[in-house]
Amino acid sequence: MVFVVLSTLVSCGIYNFTGGDVGTAQTFQVNYFQNYATQSPGSTFEPGMDRDFTLALQDRILNQTSLDLVNTNNADLLYEGEIVEYRISPMSATAQQTAAQNRLSIGVNVRFYNKTKEDADFERRFSFFYDYGANAQLSSVKDEAHEIIFERITQDIFNESLADW
Repeated sequence: MVFVVLSTLVSCGIYNFTGGDVGTAQTFQVNYFQNYATQSPGSTFEPGMDRDFTLALQDRILNQTSLDLVNTNNADLLYEGEIVEYRISPMSATAQQTAAQNRLSIGVNVRFYNKTKEDADFERRFSFFYDYGANAQLSSVKDEAHEIIFERITQDIFNESLADW
C-alpha cells in the first residue's frame, strides 16, 4: 500500500496542494515592475503602485509554493514586466447623462522564464478591474480596489506560470 501511494506521488512530480506545480524549480525572482501606464492613452500614473504590485506577486508565489525568493539573477523561475494601464472610465449613465458608475482598470505585461522547463516561458498581458459608484472618489476606494485587482491579476499570473491543469 505504501509503495502505491509513493509511486503515485512521484509520478505526479512535485505538487503543492495549493495548485502550483513547480517541477524541479527551487527558487524564484520577481523583478521590479516599472510603471509605464502613462504611455497608454487615457491612463494615469499612480505613485507606489509599482512597488505594491511587485510585493503582491512575490507574496502570492511565496504563499502558494515552497519556492525560495532570491535576488541573484540566477533563479529557476523569473517574473518581470511592467504596469501598462491604469485607467478610470465611466461605465454606466444615469437619465441625466452623467456617470452612475466608474471602473478602475489595471493592466500588467508579464514575461515569465522557467530555466527548468523552457517551453513554459511566456509573455502575456493580464488585467482586471474594479467598479465603484460615480459619487465616490477614487481615493476613498483605492486601497480596496488595488487589493481586489492585484489579487486577481497575481492569481492569474500564478495559474498561467505554475498551474499545469
